[in-house]
Amino acid sequence: MNDILVVVDMQNDFITGSLGTAEGQAIVDRVADRIRQHQGNIFVTRDTHADDYMTRQEGHHLPVPHCEAGTEGWQLVPAVADALAGRQVTYFDKPTFGSPELAMALKALDDEKRLTAITLVGVCTDICVISNALLIKAFLPEVPIYVDASACAGVSPESHERALEAMAVCQVNISHA
Repeated sequence: MNDILVVVDMQNDFITGSLGTAEGQAIVDRVADRIRQHQGNIFVTRDTHADDYMTRQEGHHLPVPHCEAGTEGWQLVPAVADALAGRQVTYFDKPTFGSPELAMALKALDDEKRLTAITLVGVCTDICVISNALLIKAFLPEVPIYVDASACAGVSPESHERALEAMAVCQVNISHA
């Protein structure tokens, strides 16, 4: 079975740092459990900004410095980092919401050995999870894409639900595993 788990942006700044939320904190153990239970390849995205973040378009719309490369806020939360320790993991550092490199790597892997499913977990459901799910869907329209809603958190509970609804309309399978 060629099942892929994609862990999206489970970094300190999104959980307990400058953009942390109670909802993000509430899913940490669930994400770590999903990692420990997963038998296939694991891909991890990390939101990655430089010190010029505030001069960029995202910085103008979200004027909160976060996930600057190499800082404590950029690091994965300890429970997730511990669950990944010793596992074969492919990391994607991305300067924006979605990672075309992630989608292309998954496409290349699918070309090599047909993928059976891709499941996404992480934060934020309504920003980076949805962006990556739809990018992956565009690159791999015939591979079932899943989002585990119980292992995702949005900026708010309402925007989390709206993002899940939008992904479902785009034929991304929403589970509450």
